[in-house]
Amino acid sequence: MKLLKIMLIPFVALLATGCEKVITADLTTAAPRLVVDASIDWVKNTAGNEQKIVLSTTTGYYSSEFPSVSGAVVTVTNATNSVFNFVEAPGTGQYICTNFLPVIGQTYNLKIILNGETYTASETFTPVPKIEDNIDQNNKGGEAGDEMEITFYYQDDARQMNAYLNSITQPYSVFPELEVEDDEHTNGNLMQESYSHEKLKAGDQVDIKLYGISKDYYNYMFKLIVASGNDGNPFPTIPSAVRGNIVNQTNSKNYALGYFRLAEVATKSYTIK
Repeated sequence: MKLLKIMLIPFVALLATGCEKVITADLTTAAPRLVVDASIDWVKNTAGNEQKIVLSTTTGYYSSEFPSVSGAVVTVTNATNSVFNFVEAPGTGQYICTNFLPVIGQTYNLKIILNGETYTASETFTPVPKIEDNIDQNNKGGEAGDEMEITFYYQDDARQMNAYLNSITQPYSVFPELEVEDDEHTNGNLMQESYSHEKLKAGDQVDIKLYGISKDYYNYMFKLIVASGNDGNPFPTIPSAVRGNIVNQTNSKNYALGYFRLAEVATKSYTIK
């Protein structure tokens, strides 16, 4: 199976020495599973009322298309029993809500009814500190000292244990580059994150997103990053399906993949000098 995850890039390396012919393995494709991309993100200083949940299915490894899922009933309910309906843009598998009300610290419940089965998940809206205005640039950064490197900062809240997802976008990568952090050993500190790339040059824009995430989502993303081989480990684990917090209440064997996340988001853009 292959799981559609917009933020992660699964890959295969084929080593062929002295061969001119590409060999494609005949793989057995498992039955499709529901994939739920329910990332409710509230960017600071915005209303946060427009939100989207995407439903698709797993597909064959060599397939370049990921089937969308239509016909589901998708709702999110908050702690005061207000129900937010996510209505599909016809035939797209994208379920849209335009009147969502984000409240930090409040618990929300997701319900998806599809083909006679009910999927549920519960999560709490997690806050995030702002990204500080000062961003440092080091023109001799990276492991070899030959890359443009930037360092940004944010103040961790000492009153609680926190976890974060960092997303970096720049002109030379198709997908955002991700990293998860927690404050287990840095509670209450001014946190700092550094990023470098060998192709960055003066005039390039680097876009930073910092998400406040739950510890459970931190653990989930950590497993995904390790499974994708993007954690810097020279001996990565074999990619496998990572279970999220979506539960099939009707048929536990027909479990879904994906996660229901509610995160406040801080953003900052920096132009390389």
